Amino acid sequence: MKRIALALIVMGAVVGCKQKDKGTAATGNAQFNKLCAQYYEDYLKLNPFTATYNGDNRYNDLLPNDGSVAYIQSFKKFDQQYLDSLTKYNPEQLSENDKLSFNILKDELETSLEGFNYHFEYLPFNQMFALPLTMGQLGSGTGAQPFKTVKDYNNWLKRLTAFSVWADTAIGNFKKGAAAGIVLPKALVVKMYPQMLGMVVTDPKKSLFYGPIDSLPKSFSATDKQKFTTAYSEAILNVIVPTYKKLGNFLKNEYLPKARTTSGYSSMPGGTAMYTYLVKQQTTTTKTPEEIYQTGLKEVARIHGLMDSIKTATGFKGNLQAFFEYMKTDPKFTPYKTPALILAAFDNIHKRMEPNLKKMFTHVPKTPFEIRQTEAFRAASASAEYNQGSADGKRPGIFYVPILDATKFNTTSGMESLFLHEAIPGHHYQISLTQENTSLPNFRRFGGHNAYIEGWALYCESLGKELGLYTDPYQHMGALGDEMLRAVRLVVDVAIHTKNMTREQAIQYMMDNEALSKEYATSEIERYMGIPAQALGYKTGAMKIRELRNRYEKELGAKFNLAEFHNQVLKDGSMPLGVFETKMDAWAATVK
Repeated sequence: MKRIALALIVMGAVVGCKQKDKGTAATGNAQFNKLCAQYYEDYLKLNPFTATYNGDNRYNDLLPNDGSVAYIQSFKKFDQQYLDSLTKYNPEQLSENDKLSFNILKDELETSLEGFNYHFEYLPFNQMFALPLTMGQLGSGTGAQPFKTVKDYNNWLKRLTAFSVWADTAIGNFKKGAAAGIVLPKALVVKMYPQMLGMVVTDPKKSLFYGPIDSLPKSFSATDKQKFTTAYSEAILNVIVPTYKKLGNFLKNEYLPKARTTSGYSSMPGGTAMYTYLVKQQTTTTKTPEEIYQTGLKEVARIHGLMDSIKTATGFKGNLQAFFEYMKTDPKFTPYKTPALILAAFDNIHKRMEPNLKKMFTHVPKTPFEIRQTEAFRAASASAEYNQGSADGKRPGIFYVPILDATKFNTTSGMESLFLHEAIPGHHYQISLTQENTSLPNFRRFGGHNAYIEGWALYCESLGKELGLYTDPYQHMGALGDEMLRAVRLVVDVAIHTKNMTREQAIQYMMDNEALSKEYATSEIERYMGIPAQALGYKTGAMKIRELRNRYEKELGAKFNLAEFHNQVLKDGSMPLGVFETKMDAWAATVK
């Protein structure tokens, strides 16, 4: 859900070109490939942060004012021009790979254009997805923004100068939203302003943004070192601190009194239509919120049955709620003393499954992989996550684990399933293999669809037994807890945003069905309140991949090869689920 950018260039001959030889597929393919390449180039100019995260350093000095009217109009014009240009091509005359690109691009452009019907810019950031938090990650010197050369250091200074303008626009949009009744819940705003005010310092050396100065390259001249030390200190005191202070004070003093006491979108004018659009965007399906809600209820009941069987197998005598409480509170499930021991335990999961991994995946990424503790400044609001590596392999894929207190880190939280999802073979394999596949146009190599990407990662959690994991009943219970979390999401996300379920009711429903602390359940529910429908993609995508695997195992019998199935799922990158199913059915037909 990153959309950041600056300038739109006029698409020239590539977009407006006419096919000289309509009957020649090769000509159509060549021109279409140019169109795809130009689309990605123009997209990066509008979204320079995407370029930075993809390891493309050409726009590292840009920070677009993405909430401004001018920017939104530029983006709308960009989408419409490329959608119009697709009418020049007959997908049936394109190669199979280009036909996939055509269908993916058409879906992306149509979905993006539909989003302009709603004023999502009136909710410019929240407690989880926020440019001010991204700026902290990038500016710390440990994120995707490089700090290796003099140019790198100058790039960040230039990018920083635009942050104040961005913040002014965000405040303006929050005010427009308040006037229109499109506002965030109070429960989220009270989490947001401390994040902003926490960046306010009087000594620049105490700022997160001083990190690049603490690690200035030794190769820099004494003059450059002094120049950047002075420039960064001034930027912290004159740009960073005032901007965060302004955002924090606005949220606390002006916005909070106008924020809503309700939890869901349906309580806002036009909110139901906004949510229905987000469901379509995030699941890449035509399923209605009600269909998804009913699927969630069925899945919650099914997983409950599996949990009961494991509880019985352990010899535990109480009910499921008592078992959850036992897993949350028994000291044997919190054995760690230091963060390093927790990171080592995750590394051990990787080592244990490697022999089976090689049988199930014959194509593995070249991109390096690391496990790191989440930085302290954002750990309190963070979930475990994967940050993609760069396509050139210079920046590794990173599995981040938030550890606030190692002695309270519970092993039954599903450590094995978490690693399968966020790390290997989940996000690291899928994203890295896609980025490394140079036969794909760049918009596919570096693009992504929530339901496919998160669906794949959740499907990977279901491979635990086959990979030699989940032998410990409590780890298996943790994995089922993770699956239950995704099923519960289908229920509470829809209920919050269409059925007036309150934050408190949703937290209770989550705790009734999972072995979660109240703190964790609260952060999850507040996440769904802040980024509606995103949490629906996981189960929707995973169920589609599992449905196709089951179908092909039955249809192909002895001809079904699991490693090849996985290769086919991953080899063409992310796409809408409808396009994905058509592609996979065509593959199965060739095997048959």
